[in-house]
Amino acid sequence: MLGPAGELRDLTFAAFPELLRAGDVLVLNETRVIPARLRFARASGGAGEVLLLRPADRDAFAFDARSWYALVRPARRLPAGTRLDIAGAGATIESVAEDGRRIVRFDDGVDIASLLERAGELPLPPYVGAGGAARAARYQTVFARVPGSVAAPTASLHFTADVLTAIAERGVEIVRLSLDVGIGTFRPMRPGPIAAHRMHGERYAIPAATAAAVNRARSEHRRVVAAGTTVVRALEGSARADGTVHAGAAETDIFITPGFRFRVVDALLTNFHLPQSTLLVLVTAFIGYDRTRAAYDAAIARAYRFFSFGDAMFAERADPKPKGGDHG
Repeated sequence: MLGPAGELRDLTFAAFPELLRAGDVLVLNETRVIPARLRFARASGGAGEVLLLRPADRDAFAFDARSWYALVRPARRLPAGTRLDIAGAGATIESVAEDGRRIVRFDDGVDIASLLERAGELPLPPYVGAGGAARAARYQTVFARVPGSVAAPTASLHFTADVLTAIAERGVEIVRLSLDVGIGTFRPMRPGPIAAHRMHGERYAIPAATAAAVNRARSEHRRVVAAGTTVVRALEGSARADGTVHAGAAETDIFITPGFRFRVVDALLTNFHLPQSTLLVLVTAFIGYDRTRAAYDAAIARAYRFFSFGDAMFAERADPKPKGGDHG
């Protein structure tokens, strides 16, 4: 835990409820990771894999979508027009984008839901390695409900049913939204100026009850606590225009960098992230460079774990936002 004056405390996650206050609003991302990695064979010979990212012909995740943005391997050998046999299902690479993504179109009649269920693999991070059912289950949060992500909102992997019960018993209001985690979140940044980086859009949906709870907390000077950077992106993306969190579905390509004017989130639970990641840039914007450096130096010295199954940090904003109305 990183205190407002930079003080550091080592705690287990079972103590997380004690860091929250009665009246806080805790916002969770209830997205569910889909088994989006599929193995295929090419008609001309050879094998590879495709990672379905999101539908290309729908605004929202849908199993009946025919065309999908995807990452493929081996990319150099898979130009537009390549036919694929994906566990008996036919598909064609329709086009190749400048950033390397493909649009893969499945043949009419292919049941995507059934294909993913019987042949899809959960896209565990490469450093995790191949895993069985138990490891894949650990890569879903206990409140995962809305399918659509290709990576887990990892800060929320720490939650258990008991912790959530303890949080509610402290008088904390728990609300939920969904943001489909895609390559905009986990793709590393390229060398160069931070401002030159462009985020891929990610779809989010904020229920009316969640928007009302967050806006009410802001007007009543109560904290809004985000469980993970994906929640920050959804809330701040929604409030970007007028300072109000709006109910409904939309897409955000917001890139939160130092100097960003936060309008909603007061405190953040987040895992420890790698250099040259947009996630670390967001954390630095949220708590300030010096506090980020102190926290990460301490985490390294104390052998904290990084990556998806690593440890977490809880911190309040470096510069508390004004209360009530539009926070400008």
